[in-house]
Amino acid sequence: MADAVITEYGGTRQGPVVRFYQYGREGVRVLDPKKNLQRLYLFDPALDMMTERDPSHRDKIVRRFVFDTYGMLEETFSFGRSPRTFRYEDGCRQIAVREGGQYGAVGKIFSFDREGIAETAWGRHGEIERVYIFETADDAITERNGGWFGMVDRTFVFDGINAAVFREPEAFLQFLMVTERHEGEVQGLEKTGSVIQGEGTKITPGRFAFTGKRHESPKTSPEKNDDIQIDVIPDGDVSPEKTPDEPCRKKSSEISYAERKTGRKN
Repeated sequence: MADAVITEYGGTRQGPVVRFYQYGREGVRVLDPKKNLQRLYLFDPALDMMTERDPSHRDKIVRRFVFDTYGMLEETFSFGRSPRTFRYEDGCRQIAVREGGQYGAVGKIFSFDREGIAETAWGRHGEIERVYIFETADDAITERNGGWFGMVDRTFVFDGINAAVFREPEAFLQFLMVTERHEGEVQGLEKTGSVIQGEGTKITPGRFAFTGKRHESPKTSPEKNDDIQIDVIPDGDVSPEKTPDEPCRKKSSEISYAERKTGRKN
């Protein structure tokens, strides 16, 4: 079975090709427009983990993403970079991103709805920073900056993968991590002018292979804080003993490779 490929364009599909994401059974290869290897991600389903490797030294781990029932932990191995946790909230309709570990302050919220996925950053009073819109043909995801009708930042076109696969919270987290633009890549694009000015000069934090267990949403509290809208997620760190036993999605072992590629249930 041939590898699936996602092509990233700067701005709309008429913009320049920024990079390619080549999906295989073992992981994801991130390639530049000339198809030189930039980044490498390997899956380890046995350990519910995905690792980012140094392309020049495959044995060297740059980052590690550990998936559990309630979300994902990103572990970094670079000085000055703190870990992040991604936890499912509100019946799996939101992902809360905590900076500095499990008990750190909430930095972002990703909200899932029928139209797509919205990203809201802490301190913005509920203003949407970015949205990921799934096109009706399920062959592309459009990233818009500033809201549902904002300027197109990037367009991802899918070949061999149904874009609808990434509506799943676990899959979206992998997609988020894999498509994240590193600082050096941003500087390189600015120097070469590969991205059209005003149509996509930044990329955000990714999971397609479902290497971990299906998620559950921690029990939420009916109490609300009227003063703080984003950085307080009630009972977001409830222990597993106090959470519902009913998962939001089926287990990884129940999803075939063909289903992951097509998005169709067998």
